[in-house]
Amino acid sequence: MGSPFNLDDTTGSYERWRDQKLNDAPRTVDELIVEVGDPRALTASEHGALMRCLRRANMAIYAGKVRDQDADIPRLLGHQFGLHTLDANWLAGEDGISEIKVFADGTRTRYIPYTNHPIKWHTDGYYNRPEMQIRGMVLHCVRDAASGGDNRLMDHEIAYLLLREKSADYIHALMQADAMVIPERVDENDGVRSAQGGPVFSIDAGGHLHMRYTARTRSIAWKQDAATQAALGALEDILATIPRHLFASHLTPGMGLLCNNVLHDRSAFSDHPDHPRLLYRARYLERIA
Repeated sequence: MGSPFNLDDTTGSYERWRDQKLNDAPRTVDELIVEVGDPRALTASEHGALMRCLRRANMAIYAGKVRDQDADIPRLLGHQFGLHTLDANWLAGEDGISEIKVFADGTRTRYIPYTNHPIKWHTDGYYNRPEMQIRGMVLHCVRDAASGGDNRLMDHEIAYLLLREKSADYIHALMQADAMVIPERVDENDGVRSAQGGPVFSIDAGGHLHMRYTARTRSIAWKQDAATQAALGALEDILATIPRHLFASHLTPGMGLLCNNVLHDRSAFSDHPDHPRLLYRARYLERIA
């Protein structure tokens, strides 16, 4: 009780939160960009500016002056925002940081983040076990592509709000424990990953909203009842037709996204042969403090 995301709450917390959320929502992506010196050691004013963006939209984009190929950049930045427990999945490096680039051979060629193909709307780690959900994330650009590789971003709380304004029944359907199931899969080095079912929207122990979602149509099993299908269609419509709350971004060297695992996608890209696209991705089990 007391959470604006709890459909059973009758205290008016949702209405107050909705009005404040819409009032504070950024109008352009420029409102989310904060210039910083070294993201590994932010000044108090830089940290404060990023936090203000995060409070408004669950995301901030930093434009740093450091161009080093240093995986410590996202890790040390995350520490400054209470992010410590990395999702050290089997495709990440030994330090838990993933190199997001095109791989010409090996296991990673089978997974779309490690290709130059477009990636549809999703939140990271939607296939993880409930206790391993990704709540915070840093995506740091070392080199951008010759062309393409753009991201679109949407605050998952805004997606919830817009969907609930259409009908609270949509939220109820997407909070079902079996709304979205990721079928069992055998990973090369990680053994058998059992089927992972769960809701799209859930509320964590602190009353915060979490979202797990993918617009992929392969290896996804959506609940086939009418309520879930209607809610899914309404969400797809929001992502396709409401540009007011979508932010287009192209990260260039030194820039990065710091967020509470907001909805995002990626366009296809073409690499420069001499300096191919490289981003570091750090995914955390904590939300930004």
